[in-house]
Formats: sequence, C-alpha cells, structure tokens
Amino acid sequence: MSPVLKEGELEKRSDNLLQFWKRKTCVLTTDSLNLYTDQQKKNKSKELKLQSIKKVDCVERTGKFVYFTIVTTDNKEIDFRCSGEENCWNAVITMALIDFQNRKAIQDFKTRQDTEINRIAPVVFSALN
Repeated sequence: MSPVLKEGELEKRSDNLLQFWKRKTCVLTTDSLNLYTDQQKKNKSKELKLQSIKKVDCVERTGKFVYFTIVTTDNKEIDFRCSGEENCWNAVITMALIDFQNRKAIQDFKTRQDTEINRIAPVVFSALN
C-alpha cells in the first residue's frame, strides 16, 4: 500500500444537472486520490490515479472555501472545494503529482537506458571476441 500524504474531507461537485456539493472523505497517497462516501472509508466512490491526472487548475479562494479543478489526462474536469482554514488540498495534490511525474520520468529514463545497453551490449561483446 502506498504511503498516505493527506487524509481528510473535501467536497466534490456532482456531475448532474444541479451540481450539488457532496462531502467526501479523501485519502491522498503517493499513487492516487481516493474518495469515499463515508468517514469509515468502507465505500470507495472514486479512485483518481495520479497517472490519470494532468494538472490541478483554477485555484480560487472565496470566503471560507478554496475551489480547485483536477483535470484528467482525457480532459475531464472534476471540481472540488475545501475549507480555507485547512492545509490546502490543492497544493498537496499538486506536489504529489509533481513527485509522481518525476518518479515516472526517472523510471522511463532508466528503462530507455537499460534497453539501449541491451541493444548495444551484444555488438560490443562480439567485437571484443
């Protein structure tokens, strides 16, 4: 299981016509943002993998709430808000996303490097013999 970076409550705007704000218990890990419909975290309603998040956008502070939008890699927008008194979820999610993207870039680089070594090693070995 991935380490927990932040846990608490967020409100998510529903996708339906009336767009009500629904309170969700959330757990942000190094790999995903998990949304639950209850505080006991028994009923997971959504899991947003960090690999499917493009960016955190439209951060706005008004009155007692901080509003922000998560944009997914397929350009779907999911609106959230949290209490302005809390540590800002948007900043923690952004930092987790940056860390995830950096880890992925390093992993991709190492994979490309290993592939290149495996491609040229037989040529070098046969030249030495």
